[in-house]
Amino acid sequence: MSALRLSELGSDPESVLRLVRFFDDLDATGADAVLEAAQAVAGCPVHVRWDGSAPEVWLERDAPAHPLDGVLLDRVRHALGDIGARVPPSFGDPALVEVVLSSRERPEDRARAIRLLGLDESREVRVLAVSAQSSPEALRVITSALTSVSVRTADLGTATAVVCQGRTNTRALSDELDQAIVTAFPAPLPAGADRGPWVGLGAAGGVFAAPTSWAQALRALRFASSTGFGRRAVAYERLSALELLAELPPEATRGSHALTRINEIAATPAGRLQVETAEAFCVFGSLRRTAEELHVHHSTVAARLAHIESQLGWDMDDPLDRFSATLVLMIRRIALSSAELTD
Repeated sequence: MSALRLSELGSDPESVLRLVRFFDDLDATGADAVLEAAQAVAGCPVHVRWDGSAPEVWLERDAPAHPLDGVLLDRVRHALGDIGARVPPSFGDPALVEVVLSSRERPEDRARAIRLLGLDESREVRVLAVSAQSSPEALRVITSALTSVSVRTADLGTATAVVCQGRTNTRALSDELDQAIVTAFPAPLPAGADRGPWVGLGAAGGVFAAPTSWAQALRALRFASSTGFGRRAVAYERLSALELLAELPPEATRGSHALTRINEIAATPAGRLQVETAEAFCVFGSLRRTAEELHVHHSTVAARLAHIESQLGWDMDDPLDRFSATLVLMIRRIALSSAELTD
């Protein structure tokens, strides 16, 4: 196809038809090709932003407007809409997502990838790190909680990156995601059952801070529970000083008497129930609430806790002992989760 330039066209009907035919005949398989062709025709940068499923297109031109600018923008929107119909924009191109999340890429390449994904450069993005045994089901559960949010995904290593734009309240988002996962995969989890997704949430920030948010999400993911009674969705910003626990080397934790004893107790079926009950109690804070979550009588919870207390020398009514128990169980959870994440 011969090159076409707006500067060579007038405002007559024949010029309009030539411009329309150019885009109708354009054999473009992606938004990138459409934008490159449009920029060549316009003689200036052409920008696009998706608001939902409809692309918004505009020209960045210092020169006076051309009479056919409106026609060109309409044909670009139409071409991008056709591509969007063939390739659903809700999840985006994984290769482009990888560029957005890589701090090694040039800023101009990341900016181009952001535009091609249909993300708004002026709005904050947040990156989630998702680990799941069944990725499609995990994404279904997670995206069901991401209402009114633009979502782009890519599988990167052992985790799925979810770039989302539209939610900035960290506490509300992490709580909603956690509840959605718990509802879909309620505890206690049967042996061998799908544990459901674990989610780490990075902080929201400008689109060029996406690599930082991704690194934070991966770090928070290590705190997601490898058992049924911890958090399934963990926000990096809510970890505060607890984030320092991720720095503990494995050899340092192996020397902990309490951690060693907990692992020994959990090695038997009865002991595993006792440890899970202790973890649930640390999460829910009372015998009655723990019993409700475990679907057992509160006297059963008390008996299991009494055995753990006798083995570890803890008194769960003592604030310091309860803090120690919570800390030991959290360190154990991080170790178990980290081991599974690297499998």
